[in-house]
Amino acid sequence: MKDKKEFSMILNRVRTVVNGSSDRNRKLKSICELLQGNFSCYNWVGFYIIDESKKYLVLGPFAGAPTEHVKIPVGEGICGQAAERKETFIVQDVSKEMNYLSCSPKVRSEIVVPIFKNGEIAGELDIDSHSLSSFTREDKSFLEDVCQIVSELF
Repeated sequence: MKDKKEFSMILNRVRTVVNGSSDRNRKLKSICELLQGNFSCYNWVGFYIIDESKKYLVLGPFAGAPTEHVKIPVGEGICGQAAERKETFIVQDVSKEMNYLSCSPKVRSEIVVPIFKNGEIAGELDIDSHSLSSFTREDKSFLEDVCQIVSELF
């Protein structure tokens, strides 16, 4: 069960990682592993980074099974829609989404949180769960805070 105290503890650890001495990709990978390792319903955690043309999201560091979706057009799928609309998307049942890009048949729900730098979309945090309805308003708030902290790396 996720609670405010646990979210607060993980946010502090995210800050520590961001302020650490390793390179950006290593920091992002550490954050993916931190989130996946501390929340049992976060089965796949990854960062997508907007490319220079601002037309594609390119897969960055992640924790979980490999995915074929290494380059997603803005506007396509849940990740692309979140980037296009510049807002967090929570999908409690991916089977009901018409514009869903399946990464694994095990995925049942997903949350995608944009990362902003100077008011522009710079990337996003994508989390898949193997359970239906895994993501709450508290997850949304927590993950938006994570992305605010992580934005320093972009």
